[in-house]
Amino acid sequence: MEHLNIVNHPLIQHKLTLMRRRETPTAIFRQLLKEISMLLAYEGTRDLELTSRQIETPLMEMEAPALAGKKLALISILRAGNGLLDGVLELVPSARVGYIGLFRDETTLQAVEYYFKVPTELEDRLVIAVDPMLATGNSVIAALDRLKEAGAQRIRFLCLLAAPEGVDKLRHCHPDVPVFTAALDERLNEKGYILPGLGDAGDRLYGTK
Repeated sequence: MEHLNIVNHPLIQHKLTLMRRRETPTAIFRQLLKEISMLLAYEGTRDLELTSRQIETPLMEMEAPALAGKKLALISILRAGNGLLDGVLELVPSARVGYIGLFRDETTLQAVEYYFKVPTELEDRLVIAVDPMLATGNSVIAALDRLKEAGAQRIRFLCLLAAPEGVDKLRHCHPDVPVFTAALDERLNEKGYILPGLGDAGDRLYGTK
């Protein structure tokens, strides 16, 4: 799975274990997701293009490295994507932000769109879409379809957990989109939830049922 990047840093794996525990409360779950998202974003942006600029330190002038090109576009797949978005923004506070509202039809497991608002000039930006779970892949694929329709050409996807079924489907539909995740779990259950997983990420993030 060349397009799948499992970030197995010890801190990520430890924090993920804490998130998986049934008894972990909402506030701690939310903080852990934010912390992991920063570490995932660190890996997902490792090869950003650099230029140089003239600056003056307290001691002398120098040519120093700086990010090149348009500012990144971060796209949260609502609602649970916001849990990852906050951490990535801590790392890249100048990024432009967009939102794609999708919910999963519990009968068909297909994604239904209810909101779409993204930055301009996506064709000139690196676009990073975020959603905690890559389960069936339907929501992520729908979001990536819309982003490409809006002009995005360079897209990466960050998630907390992935299932083999979702990874395979995403690779088939969008082979040009690399995935960065903390873990590849075993499988999906009959309701489309990741096993062993951590339950419904949105519900655990916001304390809803």
